[in-house]
Amino acid sequence: MLDHGAAPPATEPPSAPKTSVLSALVRRKPVEALVAEGGHGEGGTLRRSLSMWQLTMISIGATLGTGIFVVLGDAVPQAGPAVTLAFVIAGLTALFSALSYAELAGSIPVAGSSYSYAYATMGEFVAWVCGWCLVLEYGVSVAAVAVGWGEYLNELLDGTIGVTIPDVLSSAPGEGGLFNLPALIVVLLAMVFLLGGAKESARANTIMVIVKIAALVLFCAIGFMGFKSGNYSDFMPLGTAGVSAAAASLFFSYIGFDAASTAGEEAKNPQRDLPRAIMLSLVIVTGLYVLVAAVAVGAWNWKDFEGSEATLAAIMNSVTGQSFWGTLLAAGAVISIASVVLTVLYGQTRVLFAMSRDGLVPKVFGKVHRKSGAPRVNTIIVSLFCGILAAAFPLGELVNATSIGTLFAFALVNVAVIVLRRTRPDMPRTFRVPVGWLFPILGFAFCVYNMFSLGPITWVVFGGWMAVGLVFYFSYGMRRSRLATAEK
Repeated sequence: MLDHGAAPPATEPPSAPKTSVLSALVRRKPVEALVAEGGHGEGGTLRRSLSMWQLTMISIGATLGTGIFVVLGDAVPQAGPAVTLAFVIAGLTALFSALSYAELAGSIPVAGSSYSYAYATMGEFVAWVCGWCLVLEYGVSVAAVAVGWGEYLNELLDGTIGVTIPDVLSSAPGEGGLFNLPALIVVLLAMVFLLGGAKESARANTIMVIVKIAALVLFCAIGFMGFKSGNYSDFMPLGTAGVSAAAASLFFSYIGFDAASTAGEEAKNPQRDLPRAIMLSLVIVTGLYVLVAAVAVGAWNWKDFEGSEATLAAIMNSVTGQSFWGTLLAAGAVISIASVVLTVLYGQTRVLFAMSRDGLVPKVFGKVHRKSGAPRVNTIIVSLFCGILAAAFPLGELVNATSIGTLFAFALVNVAVIVLRRTRPDMPRTFRVPVGWLFPILGFAFCVYNMFSLGPITWVVFGGWMAVGLVFYFSYGMRRSRLATAEK
């Protein structure tokens, strides 16, 4: 007979598992713990060797060149001469997010960038989503830029020795080829530099950044000679919808200014130098983008951009009637775009390094080579993945997939600024976003607006990517998280 007077002891109420899962999703990593772990990896530590100048060059190197050398030919047919306005809109979106990045980079100077900021403010699940978006942003960006590098390499080869790489080996499937060999080669070259360590990579990048700025200044000087004001007579032929679509695509051109924030554990004085490097690089890049776009559209009718490759080199050839100047620009572009591949690949490896240290991805990504102070195995794995992606997928879809992942991560950074101000108002900050919460809110709104300007196929790709990430998190990351193991 049952004893109704004394119920058996309950081991766990029915709602406990749900509470446990919920607490895992929202558990946060203290800012102090993030900063204290700075530089430490499996078997070694990263080296603090980067100055503000080198951090600025990393940021410019990862940003400048992509939109002008690669994406301009796709954006002009969308917006017409108003592509200059589209660059400004994309730049404003980047500016608001850059201000938020600058505040958080000065307060939480770690390698994880927006992933780490989300971990400290919004919890592990949001941090994972942000980190997964960064993997999409950096990894696919490397591949997309590598594809554009091949276009200018062919232009250079044609102008110097009269030979080009056949389409079958220089284009992705779906674009008339089988395998994009140049795209794979440039990624592997960047990998070799990165294996030598951050300081050596930064030196090579600085040289390449100087070359790319010189190449763009040369283009403006020559392109202005062929400037025709009539090319601006129909300024917005496809209306505001065309400008919005172009701005959303061109936001791809601005990803990279946050690459400096991934160097937080290798900067000499990160609290002071990271905010300065982020803001200075964005100002330089935006100014050059708008100037070059204005000259390009003035020198060439906007309808001629449709289907063009190596667009700036083609414009120089058209203006001068000689192939020499276009070949010279192509040489500068080959070096310039290589620096984007180098610095964005660097950012990808550092984000995965931080996620590995937190236990959310396998430990192999957190191993540091004692001699070089670089995560070598991480670098090799990421480089091979990005290289194969670049060789096998067309440029257009890669660009749009990168943009949506970046916009999502940037939106979270703007939210993180507001959350951290509420939860840690007294925490030291070397830089503060002005006008209270207004700019972070505007940054968030601009990011969401540009996300919804992207096409349905891009959203399908993004949804598929996020679905894969969620499966990985719930099957691996949530159980192996260092915060989870510390609770046991």
